[in-house]
Amino acid sequence: MVDFQCDSTNAVENLRKLIALLRSPEGCPWDKEQTHESIRRNFIEEVYEACEAIDTKDTALLLEELGDVLTQVIFHAQIEEERGNFTLNDVAAATCEKLISRHPHIFADKTAENAEEVMSNWDDIKKREKGQTTTTASMQAVANSLPATWRAEKVQEKARKIGFDFANTADAMDKLLEEATETQAVLDKNKDELQAEIGDVLFAAINVARIAGIDPETALNQSTDKFIKRFDFLEQTATRRGQTLETLTLDEMERIYQEGKHRL
Repeated sequence: MVDFQCDSTNAVENLRKLIALLRSPEGCPWDKEQTHESIRRNFIEEVYEACEAIDTKDTALLLEELGDVLTQVIFHAQIEEERGNFTLNDVAAATCEKLISRHPHIFADKTAENAEEVMSNWDDIKKREKGQTTTTASMQAVANSLPATWRAEKVQEKARKIGFDFANTADAMDKLLEEATETQAVLDKNKDELQAEIGDVLFAAINVARIAGIDPETALNQSTDKFIKRFDFLEQTATRRGQTLETLTLDEMERIYQEGKHRL
């Protein structure tokens, strides 16, 4: 049995030592086997669970979930320390340097009167640091691992900054309708062509949302939640009537669903 005492006076360092212990020869068989790749999904899930705590304004849950996110950060850093590449301290030091560099209006002679100017400075500095000399390069640097709606939005935003954008939401909506028409024209054609057109519809819809100042990921989640509530009404209504969804025709289900749509 390993004797390990939690020390709340330096909790982050204590957590680092605990994770190092779990990956040590006398540690946990599961922890010792993990790699960046094997726990990549865990990292993503923990971040989303922290976001859920933010969305629900659950402070106690947020404390817990931020701890899980921090554990993932330290775990990945520990893997690299074992390989002799960098430590958690190196991660923190590099982040400090980055934050100082990206805030020249605080730590240098640059000015920024509002949040928009701060973000503009941030992007310019980031481009220089990353060697991004073209807008295309900055688009290519947007992570493929982002949710597709956010990746599309970020790419569109980079195009907007050099003036390549729709004038207003009405123009963006016209493009969405155009793409929908093109999609309808290929419904009976090959799957690859249909997939390409559906992608264009989604990309165009995100343009409308972005110009209107709406987060497409939030909008889609709201619509999904709304569908679940209406489907719940459909299912409960069928149950009250002594029926099951399997025994109802599509028209019957649609009528109840529409009733729920008007009520909810």
